[in-house]
Amino acid sequence: MLDSNVKQQLDTYFQNITNPIEITVSINDSAKAKELAELAQEVSVISDKISCQIHHVRDSRAPLMQIAPKGETPRIGFAGIPMGHEFTSFVLAILQAGGYPIKEDEAVIEQARALAQPLNFEVYASLSCQNCPTVVQALNVLARVNPQVTTTMIDGALFKEEVERRNILAVPTIYLNGEEFGQGRMTLAEIVNKLDSGASAKQAELLSQKDPYEVLIVGGGPAGAAAAIYSARKGIRTAVVAERFGGQVLDTNAIENFISVAATDGPKLAASLEEHVLDYDVDIIKPQRVAKLAKNKLFELELENGAQLKSKVVIIATGARWREINVPGEREYRGKGVAYCPHCDGPLFKGKRVAVIGGGNSGIEAAIDLAGIVEHVTVLEYSNTLRADEVLLKKVQSMPNIDVLTEAATTEVLGDGQRVIGLTYTNRVTGEAVQLNVAGIFVQIGLVPNSEWLEGTMVELTSRGEVIVDTKGQTSMPGVFAAGDVTNSPYKQIIISMGLGATASLGAFDYLIRSSVE
Repeated sequence: MLDSNVKQQLDTYFQNITNPIEITVSINDSAKAKELAELAQEVSVISDKISCQIHHVRDSRAPLMQIAPKGETPRIGFAGIPMGHEFTSFVLAILQAGGYPIKEDEAVIEQARALAQPLNFEVYASLSCQNCPTVVQALNVLARVNPQVTTTMIDGALFKEEVERRNILAVPTIYLNGEEFGQGRMTLAEIVNKLDSGASAKQAELLSQKDPYEVLIVGGGPAGAAAAIYSARKGIRTAVVAERFGGQVLDTNAIENFISVAATDGPKLAASLEEHVLDYDVDIIKPQRVAKLAKNKLFELELENGAQLKSKVVIIATGARWREINVPGEREYRGKGVAYCPHCDGPLFKGKRVAVIGGGNSGIEAAIDLAGIVEHVTVLEYSNTLRADEVLLKKVQSMPNIDVLTEAATTEVLGDGQRVIGLTYTNRVTGEAVQLNVAGIFVQIGLVPNSEWLEGTMVELTSRGEVIVDTKGQTSMPGVFAAGDVTNSPYKQIIISMGLGATASLGAFDYLIRSSVE
């Protein structure tokens, strides 16, 4: 299954294994079980510190691969073949079981070790989902450091009966001790904080004790990262407070327009951004959300956990999120057929009929990707023309299982109480109301700036909620700057956000110098 280049890379990685480990594979007579056994055997012969045991089973979940130090009961498993985005999770699980150091904040690791109750996690994932490995790897670390924890990644496309029984229509979906625990991307810190009921109050107390900063950046996406690097290089006391480092980039699959990098993906770029910021003396505070901005002698930022951070200057780089269609049923069936990431959730709709809302580049790209998985895709566009690039439109026209409806205003998401069964739309030309029977609805209609927390402040916003900035990134509130997709910049692009982050940082530095002179 693995080509010679991959095996050579694994041989290099496995030199870091210091303790013997064992891979245990439970198989049945399926073709996928044979593939998993083949993968385990290929990996085990690369290092003399890896042994492999294969067992035929009848009544338990299979195929299943479990990884543990030799002599220990396995606590980490992969139900399915951990390839695609999960191959890294698989390799890391081997390395960490073999003694390779875990690269996580020590305070979070200690918090994870302190969890005292038995915790059995099941993560339903898709091998094409770029968000799933974050959850899988976080739980693998949790199981590695805490003997009370077990975790299993389950390929939703392979274990369809299980997915249907639990009505799982979005990945990653996490179950804990048989009950749904969470959906979507979650870091180890977020998972541990959710498990540790007293964590939020403790963190708020510690954060409130921090000395004031000179520049405090809200948001850890491309704009926030660029602002942090430029500020730190000026030698000023800098911090970034973010719910997740990388921002919306983490939800981006292919990136092919980042100048000098021919192709990459969102999670890789986000990791590189954080690594670059950490090269400097920048205090990264995550996972935290800012609730309020106030100004006394210094700017005061109140976090949702109650903590207060102070700074001479604030740079807002909170980015944007996917726009909702805001019709009845959308929120009720989010994660139950209403989705916003075709790469993540598309495989769960294999062989079914789905709809894509939006005829821009994102919507048409989603339709093209989904058409290779599902039975049929219907694209609904509100206006009378599609706004996507010509090359994408030609591709759509060549695909027989995609229909495009223009002048279609989605009016309601329909469901049976458990999952989506369709939608209704109005033909804007004839006024006719039409019902479309689909199992999934992928919403791709643009972005909404994350600026609600600024309402009631002196920071001026556009009618669409974008922060208004000048050529130096200065907002209407002196000492408050902004950059990236949260601003009124007309083009929402990664490379533009980075430039705006640098601009805001330089503007903030200029403000600090002038303020000190005054």
